[in-house]
Parts: sequence; C-alpha cells; structure tokens
Amino acid sequence: MPTVKERAIAVFRNNGGLLRSSEARRLGIHPQTLKRMTDEGILEKPERGLYHLKGFELQGDSDMILVAKLVPKAVFCLISALNFHNMTTQIPRKLYIALPQQVKEPAIQHPPLDIVWLSDAPYRAGVRQYAIGRQTVRVYDKAKTVTDCFKFRNKVGEDVAIEALKDYLQLPDRNIPDLLEYAGINRVRFIVETYLKVLT
Repeated sequence: MPTVKERAIAVFRNNGGLLRSSEARRLGIHPQTLKRMTDEGILEKPERGLYHLKGFELQGDSDMILVAKLVPKAVFCLISALNFHNMTTQIPRKLYIALPQQVKEPAIQHPPLDIVWLSDAPYRAGVRQYAIGRQTVRVYDKAKTVTDCFKFRNKVGEDVAIEALKDYLQLPDRNIPDLLEYAGINRVRFIVETYLKVLT
C-alpha cells in the first residue's frame, strides 16, 4: 500500500505538479501533509496557498500557469493574448489579465501583472479555455483580443491595435461578424469599422 506521502506525490504528478491548497484538500491531501512535505523539501511554495512538486517541470508558459492557478478569475488579454495566439512579435514584460470590476487586485509578487477591470459583458465575451500541459488557462479569443487592443489603445499603443487587426484579417479563420460584435460590446465599433474600410 502506498504511504500518505506517496499518494500525495502521485496526486501532484497527475495534476501537472501544481495545486492550490484548496485543490489539494479536495483531492484528498490533508493540510498537515502539505506542511510536512514542504518542511521536508518535497513541495515548494511559489506563492501563498500554492504548492509545486519540487523537480516537476511545468510544461509550457510557467508564468501563465502560476497566474491561472493563483487568480482563477483572470482572463489573459491584450499583448499576452496576442502573444498566446502568435499574433505579435512583441514579448510582453508583464502578463496582461482582465478581471471583473468587483474583484480586488491580487497580491502576487511574481510574475508582474498589468490588470484591466471590465464590466460584466466585456469581461465574459470571447473567453476561451486552453490547455497548457495539464493545466487550463483562460484567454480571450483572437477577435475579442483585437477589439480589446482598440479599447485599451492608450495602454498598448494604437500601432499595436492596428497591427493586430491586420494580422487578424490575414487569418483563414477570421470572422468579421464576431469581430464587429465584440467591437460593439467594447464600444469601439466605429473605430474598428473605420480601419476595416481602410484595410479591406
């Protein structure tokens, strides 16, 4: 029979090596076991309430995975979403996330975050779930991301928004009705339509 520690290690391995304390408890790992394994150096705590199986390499973008675990309501947006969708050559120095207006700023030391707070409709529109290794992250789809860049063009730069739109129009799966619907939700339909007329 496997020991309590061995069972806990197996649970971590089966879940990508990273668990919040609440997830670990739900999966049958007692808080005392987490503390004991941390004291013994089997687990690491990259942030408060988060446990990582030492030596278990996270697959994919480890910073995105950490933020997705620590901030369950976070949706990756703007340059982070463009980068995720391979729609920019920029490498973001921060992770851009969207949160509902009523959610407080998360107390995270690393990685650095750039946060936009959105009302209900813009926050919910275009959210998609993607797998990074065995973890799930939430990212706005391509069309919503383009319109977000226009909505927050003062933050990311109008040149970034225009370039994102140009790249989107080259995609085989581009969907102009979706793009305009998201532009309406983001209240940037007029500016998006103006650039569409120039670029198409």
